[in-house]
Amino acid sequence: MSTTTPSGLTRRAILGAFAATAVSAAPFFPGVTAYARGSGDIRSLNFYSGRTGERMNVVYWIDGKYVPESLAEINHFFRDWRNNAVHDIDTRTVDFLAATHRLLRVNEPYMLLSGYRSPQTNAMLRARSRNVAQNSLHLRGQAADVRLQSRSVSEIARAAIAFNAGGVGRYSRSDFVHLDCGANRSWGR
Repeated sequence: MSTTTPSGLTRRAILGAFAATAVSAAPFFPGVTAYARGSGDIRSLNFYSGRTGERMNVVYWIDGKYVPESLAEINHFFRDWRNNAVHDIDTRTVDFLAATHRLLRVNEPYMLLSGYRSPQTNAMLRARSRNVAQNSLHLRGQAADVRLQSRSVSEIARAAIAFNAGGVGRYSRSDFVHLDCGANRSWGR
């Protein structure tokens, strides 16, 4: 059976992506998959920051181990760009982003809109919008807001939801998807 979803992803393509990957992410986050063993069990992230203009294309996992220098680069890249505050980014969120990107089968980098947020930045954003949570997972380095030019908010969200692994928020008016390693839930349009 090869049922097609509204995003154009077939059930077979989703199952194929799972079959081509090994379920070896953090044990508390089993829905997110690693990369193909045939390529040496490598995971990578490819990002562009719309806020700073920086680019990052980094291998952060090799043969069953996270690469500390790469995680440090990710932490810096995901910093609060308003005040340059750096925080450790939860590897479950990193794995969730990488697995979703892989499932979408795109080569373009994610555009990072928001990674870590300092308490000051979160408070400022809450004062401007009712859509910013007081205890946002961005404050703990457990969330990211991303977009892809070649995929719609719905396509990215459906790919992420397929993992049954964390929080997935659709913000179609603002053209981004929120991904986090919190409870399995989804919201928005």
